[in-house]
Amino acid sequence: METNPRETIIAAASHFYKLGWMMGTAGNLSVRIPDGSFWITGSGCNKGELTSTDLIRMELDGTIAHKPRPDVRPSAETSIHQAIYSLFPEAQACYHVHSIEGNLVSRFTDGDNLPLPPLEMLKGLGVWEENPQVDIPIFPNHLDVSQIARDICDRFEATPPSLSALLIRDHGITVWASSPRQAVNFLEVLEYTFRYMVAERTLGLLEIKEKKMPSKLP
Repeated sequence: METNPRETIIAAASHFYKLGWMMGTAGNLSVRIPDGSFWITGSGCNKGELTSTDLIRMELDGTIAHKPRPDVRPSAETSIHQAIYSLFPEAQACYHVHSIEGNLVSRFTDGDNLPLPPLEMLKGLGVWEENPQVDIPIFPNHLDVSQIARDICDRFEATPPSLSALLIRDHGITVWASSPRQAVNFLEVLEYTFRYMVAERTLGLLEIKEKKMPSKLP
């Protein structure tokens, strides 16, 4: 039985909201359908309380194919979803969330790529090498979201990413996958990895602090 893409998005948004990854109106999710268009969360909608009328169906060229009510608008980051679906025809879902750890790790480097630790969990992203050296691309955050989408197109057309994921600095993680279920898996694996990186950094700083502290007098 074919799953309704709007129900899939609503369920995923509720799940991510409960995890603290889509608080308030943050984040945006989309699922592509066979005709090439995609359903996407509307702008300014609380992700823990979505209904089917909070989603809009968009054509790949950015035109609105179906608008459930007059006041709902496409996500402000629709252009990023358009870029992903244009670059990766196999992608059937594109999920973007705002987690605390995702924003923190985006500041762990000043470069354009964030190295990930060689964790066993990376197998969930299709990385099966022993002690893999894997990076996730980082893009600068712009108030003009269409500029972010252009940056993504320019960079990935020249150098395709090794993972189906990207970070926008101080903004959040975006993943895409061949199914909505796989997109959820990718997010969970990456968010686990980000939590690990934050914990590792925190423990390292605590150890340095303890070593610098003067010993107590007897």
